[in-house]
Amino acid sequence: MKTITEIPKLPPRRAESHKGDYGRVLVLGGSTGMAGAAALAGMAALRAGAGLVTIGCPRSVYPIVASRVTCVTTHPFPETDAGTFSTAGLAEVVAFAEGFDVVALGPGLGRLADTTDFVCALTASLKKPMVIDADALNALAEDPLFLKQASAPRVLTPHPGEMGRLAGLTIKEVQKARRQVSAWFARHYRVLLVLKGNGTIVCDGGRMYLNTTGNPGMATGGSGDVLTGVIAGLMAQRLDPFDASVLGVYVHGLAGDLAARKFGQVSMVATDLLECLPQAFMAL
Repeated sequence: MKTITEIPKLPPRRAESHKGDYGRVLVLGGSTGMAGAAALAGMAALRAGAGLVTIGCPRSVYPIVASRVTCVTTHPFPETDAGTFSTAGLAEVVAFAEGFDVVALGPGLGRLADTTDFVCALTASLKKPMVIDADALNALAEDPLFLKQASAPRVLTPHPGEMGRLAGLTIKEVQKARRQVSAWFARHYRVLLVLKGNGTIVCDGGRMYLNTTGNPGMATGGSGDVLTGVIAGLMAQRLDPFDASVLGVYVHGLAGDLAARKFGQVSMVATDLLECLPQAFMAL
């Protein structure tokens, strides 16, 4: 296993460039009561430099999501009776995703059975790079073998509890052997794994990066949604998944460190990370 210490950088922007040069991100998330998660991920993708971002969400939460974001476009999709993504809309989602470079799946998705089936089918069939987080990870924990059917890169960003469900381990077992679990899972399922926590790990089965930024103030709802958006936004700019994930976790943690200086660790919220991302990128 090769340990990586260098932080990748985005190339300078050309004077004659336009928004299409910096990639298109589709965030699929949101459900009744959890519309904010998708909004956070969408805004984070923009803050990470993506040229265009669209949030796809269940039809009933569409007005809520649309009212929360001004720089992101939104699109409604078919839903279950509980206001979550439905397999009835799978074909529509797949067709719509063809216009994007990267798809982020999971923030605020919900855990209904039909939504679980939607996540598994989309993960296996969509021929686009994906960043998979939150409830999408809980859905895939039902049968991680869907990951092996994917024909495009899959970046998974679990916290220790989600990692335990994916790997069939307890949180204690995951935390005791974070490097070993990350390396095994990445190799076995042919994915890139971002195991969040104190010293977030990025591993593709052959390379490993141990992150050094971040602080306990980031243990707040929505912080992971911001990371999902940042990694997706970097991938849209044609960074390979490993480099995008390394840069993403580093900048995300650095934004958290900057936010801690400004707001303190106790009072930090996820939108503080969004506010501090520009300064974090400038620090690079």
